[in-house]
Parts: sequence; structure tokens; C-alpha cells
Amino acid sequence: MTVQSQSRAAQVAYQDLLRLHLEDSASDLIGSVEERVRNGRVYLYDKFRIGTQMKSRYLGEGTPDLRQRLARAADLKAQAGDRRRDMARLARVLRAEGFIATDRDTGSLLSAFARAGVFRLGGTLVGTAAYGLYQGELGLRMGSDDLAQTGDIDFASFHRLSVALGDRVQENPGEILQTLEFDPVPGVQDRQVWKWRQTRGTAMVEFLTPAFGDESVKPLPALGVSALALHYLNFLIADPIPALALYRSGVLVQIPRPERFAIHKLIVADRRKGGPDQAKARKDRGQAAFLIEALAQDRPDDLAEALEDARSRGPRWRSRIEASLTRMPRSAEILRDLGA
Repeated sequence: MTVQSQSRAAQVAYQDLLRLHLEDSASDLIGSVEERVRNGRVYLYDKFRIGTQMKSRYLGEGTPDLRQRLARAADLKAQAGDRRRDMARLARVLRAEGFIATDRDTGSLLSAFARAGVFRLGGTLVGTAAYGLYQGELGLRMGSDDLAQTGDIDFASFHRLSVALGDRVQENPGEILQTLEFDPVPGVQDRQVWKWRQTRGTAMVEFLTPAFGDESVKPLPALGVSALALHYLNFLIADPIPALALYRSGVLVQIPRPERFAIHKLIVADRRKGGPDQAKARKDRGQAAFLIEALAQDRPDDLAEALEDARSRGPRWRSRIEASLTRMPRSAEILRDLGA
């Protein structure tokens, strides 16, 4: 497996475009910044008045980067015209440098979800749709085989965070999906809806959440949807990062950290048993192998730390990781060389 880097021009253009989108998001500040502390973490809100009522809009976790951008909100708002022109220019540079754009159907869906506030309110894009965005985060060249979609577009969020935020999306994702010609697929037993099927194709959209007990269906109040709870997902979506889908001038989304994505793929590949799942397991191992190869070169400490974290969570976690690595000798060798 050969890992190739994007051109220097593409890497710089991507980072500049991501920065501009983050600044554009901060420029939407209406009122004053309010801090709320939950479980030792600080969350920031836009507090403003509409008529006689005070409103709050969740902005994100109180990181130094977000605080700095919010402090410049007035200047960023004044620069909106120049910023939009720069966004369009940088998107053209990325396309010219061979950066693979998101297809129209996926791009329009991500754009609508971003406008509704799905990613702002804790939604994280996972699965193959997220994997393709590591070409920007890691500066990698990916071929058509690497980015071939399974037809699924998956979103995940923590149930407890969704309950605690006290904010909701501006438009319900289910209504957006129906506008985009997706039909709800009720569950077999309880008829709860956590996935939608495209009426004119095979694409599926699913909402997921970490399971801390039974793998049942739980509500995500901030996103206005229900989600299927799955084990091991808490590891994947902890501390997600911003990323750009190259659709039009870019769509700002949220994806898992690449090192967590790679290790999680080792785990889920071993969970898949028989039939059609075997093809998905091979794809999981292929994505893990590609990221392990790339991360071992550029971010070895992050990769080793993620593997150590996963292994420390118990014997079942370790056995699933090792079962996949026995079928991936090159990846196993790389991880051993890291001392992991």
C-alpha cells in the first residue's frame, strides 16, 4: 500500500478554506457569549433578545480557538464579502489540484444539515462519508476505490450531550430528508425511526449514538431524531474535529479523529459476521490499514495513544482489535514498530 500526499498547494488551500469556514461560523454571533459548565466542561452560548424574550443558541465547547474567533465576531462579520470570494477561490484551487469533491446528493444533504445546525449541536459524520474527508485533514491523495461509497451516510451524537445542550436544530433532519426524497424506515419491533432510505436510489441515512447498556433506540433531542445505540461508538466520536466536504465552496462538518477512526474500524470489522457483512468487514480493514499507514508516518504518537486507549477498555476491546490485526500483518507490524 502506497500513501501519497496531496500537493503543498492543496494542503495549504484546504487549511485556509477550513479556517475561513470556522471564521464564517463565528461571525453569526448575534448577542453576547454566555458560559455554562457541565461535568467539568465549559459550553458557550449566544445569548440574545427577541422582543421581550431572551434566547440562547449553542455555539460549541469553550476551546481557546472558538473563544478567539468569537472575540473577533464583529470584524469577521464585516469581512463576509471578501471571505466568501476567498472561499470560492480556494475551492477552485482544491479541484484543480485533484482534491476529490463530494458528490451532489451527499453534498446537498450535508449542506442542509449544516444550515439546520446538526453539526453545531454535536452531530458527527461517521462511516465512509467521513473517511473520504481525511484527504483534507491528513493531506492525502485518495483514489476512487478508497472513496467508493457504500450508499450509507451515518451521523452519530452522544445522547447525554444532546439532552444537556438545551438547544435544537432549526429544521428537523427528518423533514430535510423527506424533501431530498428519503423515506423513513420504521423499526421492526417498536416502529421508531432512526434511518431513512432514498426513494430513487439505494442510499441510506442512519443516526447512531453510543450504547452504555443495551443496543436500543434512544432520542437525540438537540437533533430532533432517534438514534440506534451501538457499543464502541463512544470511543469513535470522542473529541471530534471540524472538516470540510468539498461541495460548492465547502461545507463545514464534524468528523472523528482519524486515529480513533482507524482503531474503531479494527473493532467493527470483527463485529461483522457472515453474508453481506463480510464485504463491509473487508472495507473496514482496508480503511483502517490505509489510515494506520498514513498516521504512522505523520502522527505516530496520536495513533499509539488511540490504540492504547482502546486496549485499556477491557478484554473484549483487545480481542476484537487483535482478531482484525491477525488478518492485517502489515498493519500489525506497523503498530508493533510504534511500540503500541
